[in-house]
Amino acid sequence: MKTRKIIHVDMDAFYASIEELLDPSLKNKPLVVAKDPRKTGGRGVVSTANYNARKYGIHSAMSSMKALELCPEAVFRFSGFDFYRKYSAIIHEVFNEYTDKVESYALDEAYLDVTDNKLHIENPIDVGRQIQAKILDRTKLTSSVGVSYNKFLAKEASDYAKPFGITVIDQKDAIYFLKELPIEKFRGVGKKTVPKMHELKILNGADLLEWSQMDLIKHFGKFGYVLYQRARGIDDRPVEFNRERKSIGKERTYGPELTTEDEVRTALQKIAEMVEKTVESKKKHGKTLVLKVRYTDFTTYTKRVSFDKYIDNSSDEYYLLASQILEDLPDFSAGVRLLGITITNLADLTFENLDLELYH
Repeated sequence: MKTRKIIHVDMDAFYASIEELLDPSLKNKPLVVAKDPRKTGGRGVVSTANYNARKYGIHSAMSSMKALELCPEAVFRFSGFDFYRKYSAIIHEVFNEYTDKVESYALDEAYLDVTDNKLHIENPIDVGRQIQAKILDRTKLTSSVGVSYNKFLAKEASDYAKPFGITVIDQKDAIYFLKELPIEKFRGVGKKTVPKMHELKILNGADLLEWSQMDLIKHFGKFGYVLYQRARGIDDRPVEFNRERKSIGKERTYGPELTTEDEVRTALQKIAEMVEKTVESKKKHGKTLVLKVRYTDFTTYTKRVSFDKYIDNSSDEYYLLASQILEDLPDFSAGVRLLGITITNLADLTFENLDLELYH
């Protein structure tokens, strides 16, 4: 069977980098992509932050007010997702010059299958370098590229040499790399699962390799099968370039209508809990949360917030984000007849981003 050549391209601090293009003076300042909480009454959520701001502990999905507390000198900018999409379109045009097998996960992230690419370039590393160079030339933005023989490892490779790096994980290095990986870094092994892993004395990839497939399934259900495969560097998922963008959401219609803030927030919390359960059952996570609110007169608002990292699958997190969107909507005295929360920009819940060094 022909070995696949998979590339994962991840833009470096995408939204923040665009803001720095618009105002180059921001490059040496801690920049937070969000509305300034001093102008919104403390409302707002961080979409991303540049590397200067991340040094203060500021990260995606944090409240803007918390970001301000961590770094009082932070600069807040937000040009809007419609504007950011224009840059994303240019980046995807570059991808399509090499292959039509492009699986986009967000405005700033995509998998490419370049096994049989349009330019007949044999070495996928050369493809990755050309893509980086063209993106930089056309947008003045940098990207990080991971190259491997499957999607899972290509994704992990792109995280190693940020920003503006290119990293290769080939078959001879994969097992060594995975053996050294702490179990907490395996995507899907969340806060609730880590204690169980430690109780079973599974502390890293090497420990995981010692377990049989049946025993992992016994303890972790279907996810045990995924763990068994990924610990061995196995991931047969294709680059799904024809797939439709999917989403997971729940909405409820109310009669009588909700007319107080307490009623709306209580209902929103229940919907958030339902979404968490569904997302967990589908083994997914997403980068975008969409809030839908329909009033008694059928006026409907659909607003979203997107991040450069996946949102934690937590009802509290969903409720927090939805509540902050809610702050910008009209009051509820006239009555709310429908509420909904949807998670989009989905990906399979498999492994976490990694902080280990490899080679590049």
